[in-house]
Amino acid sequence: MARNAHPEVTRTRILDAAQRLFMAQGYEHTSIQNIVDELGDLSKGAIYHHFKSKEAILEELTNRDNNMQDDFNESVMNRTDLTALEKFRVLWRHSMTKQDHVQIMRAAMPMLSDPVSFAANMQVWSKHLPERFLPLIEAGVKDGSIPTEYPREAAELLSLLPNYWLMPYFYPVTLPEMEHRIRCLATMLDAIGVPIFDDELITVAAKGMMTFAGEPEKGSE
Repeated sequence: MARNAHPEVTRTRILDAAQRLFMAQGYEHTSIQNIVDELGDLSKGAIYHHFKSKEAILEELTNRDNNMQDDFNESVMNRTDLTALEKFRVLWRHSMTKQDHVQIMRAAMPMLSDPVSFAANMQVWSKHLPERFLPLIEAGVKDGSIPTEYPREAAELLSLLPNYWLMPYFYPVTLPEMEHRIRCLATMLDAIGVPIFDDELITVAAKGMMTFAGEPEKGSE
């Protein structure tokens, strides 16, 4: 049939429609039928042909977002006009202000209630992220912008605390409380020679982290 002639195009349309709905009304308040209605010319069967569940759609959106983040990260890492510390700040600011990224991450928050999903994320936060941060911290040690004697420990702190301790999904806080927490993290990092958070970045990070709190407001029921 014509609709199957270009399956990747159809998959992309489904993902784009789902992302619009997740951002507008929240993942938990979006059904497969809502996605069918948003598309207008596909049936539920057509959607299930490409994705076995709403969770699978969100997982693919997360993967797509991760790929885009990786592309941006690589472009920053390849810059020669920035110190390692400046690169860290650019990457952090981008992750807190890129709305598509933030909204996809917020949509994925309820999945952390599932023990299997939470365990998988903890594996990423404790094992994989530190290995990605470590080379940048070591580069900062080399260029003098991150004068730490604890590069591996700093990489682990930067991986675990923002993804767990700062997440309002796990520790609900107000905006002033979030800023206070980030200042606490900044103080810890400064003490070991990793001065990533200046006042501007603390403010940006606090506002960004608060977007993970709760569901987005819905325009209608």
